[in-house]
Amino acid sequence: MKKQLFLLALIIGLSSTMINAQEAEEIKWYSFEEAVALNTENPKLIFVDVYTDWCGWCKKMDASTFADPIIVKYMKEKYYCVKLDAEQGEAISFMGKEFVNPNPDGRRSTHQLAATLLNNKMSYPSYVFMNGENKVLTVVNGYMNTEKFNPIIHWFGEGAYLNQSYQDYSASFGADK
Repeated sequence: MKKQLFLLALIIGLSSTMINAQEAEEIKWYSFEEAVALNTENPKLIFVDVYTDWCGWCKKMDASTFADPIIVKYMKEKYYCVKLDAEQGEAISFMGKEFVNPNPDGRRSTHQLAATLLNNKMSYPSYVFMNGENKVLTVVNGYMNTEKFNPIIHWFGEGAYLNQSYQDYSASFGADK
């Protein structure tokens, strides 16, 4: 009986450790408002993944690139990460303005904030990089595997975008990162 209780406790302990390890391996996603508020307290870059529920490439990005431990670790360190459903119905306040989806029950109705961030060039997935002052630096579109995505997040994360072209940076980007 003692052996069985010990084994049960061991299994529960290992399960709990595995669950905690899995949680540690995920990007921490914030709401847009949470990221902006955190950025006010402790400035970092903001990364916004603009997606839709029906977008297959968005789901592939979640399952592959955003699940890669190298990407997860770096994103947690350098960015406040936001998932923004481009068709969501909830209003979002930003820069003193309220952004809404004008037809939240309509088919493929775009949220005003998504349209603003993407300059009305609606393509999914799209990634918005914002600086510590909540200003859009650039928008990058399309599915990317880890090898393609990693140098982009480092270019911004290291501040290289301030004084080096992406082409020069990516040409010298090491596989050690």
